[in-house]
Amino acid sequence: MKKTEISQDWIATARTLSEALPYLQRYDDAIVVIKLGGHAMGSDGGMDGFARDLVLLRHVGVNPVVVHGGGPMINEMLNKLGIKSEFIDGKRVTCEDTMEIVEMVLSGRVNKRIVQAINKQGGKAVGLSGKDASLLTCEPSNPSLGMVGEPSLVNPSILHTLFRDDAIPVIAPLGSGSDGRTYNVNGDTVAGAIAGALKADRLLLLTDTSGVLDENGEVITDLFSTQIPKLVESGVISGGMIPKTETALKALEESVRAVVIMDGRAPNAVLLELYTEHGAGTIIRIG
Repeated sequence: MKKTEISQDWIATARTLSEALPYLQRYDDAIVVIKLGGHAMGSDGGMDGFARDLVLLRHVGVNPVVVHGGGPMINEMLNKLGIKSEFIDGKRVTCEDTMEIVEMVLSGRVNKRIVQAINKQGGKAVGLSGKDASLLTCEPSNPSLGMVGEPSLVNPSILHTLFRDDAIPVIAPLGSGSDGRTYNVNGDTVAGAIAGALKADRLLLLTDTSGVLDENGEVITDLFSTQIPKLVESGVISGGMIPKTETALKALEESVRAVVIMDGRAPNAVLLELYTEHGAGTIIRIG
């Protein structure tokens, strides 16, 4: 009986792989930018699963790029050091002392954790920040926010070099200003800007929610760009989902084919989105 059960599992696995063929062909040599939010990083086991999925993507011909956040980790370190955080419109006020901690946590602890997890699964991850190879040039966002920036120029040449070497870029959301200063940049904004510069096939925003929810709390699986302003006006899209949908709209305007907002804590979420008919989360397209 046990052998029969195991063989049935194998048959189901083979059927799943067979059904994935059209999607494997669809995404061959595609660029997929994945924003991994701090709350979506989860446990070490969850990180290992995410890393394994990325390595699989690379082996089947996808060019994945990871842009990560790290807000909870920054908060933890600032609290340990007794540095109080102030937020304006959801953005962290970043003075020079805070910037030093932000860069240490993002480029050090968080970035290297993701890089190590991918390499542990047999991948070849390379950790970067937007400061490396002039990847991300920024301008000050708002004087009251201090050293918080907005991308003004993306130079993706280093990413294409890494693709040719079968490497997976892992990017911390920091950038350099024309004034030589380091800027803290919202992770979703960086992911959208990089996806736009790469003309990515997909931008996946992995967060701690299952997608855009309707007035009944159900996931809206498909959205067109023209629907989003109406949903914001009606209050269906609110709070932290507003900047995510704004990022989606800007990325679509820059020729990203589609954006998906999805729960990064769900097992194999990226694979479910790319390689199954059902998908995962909310997909947003031009229309």
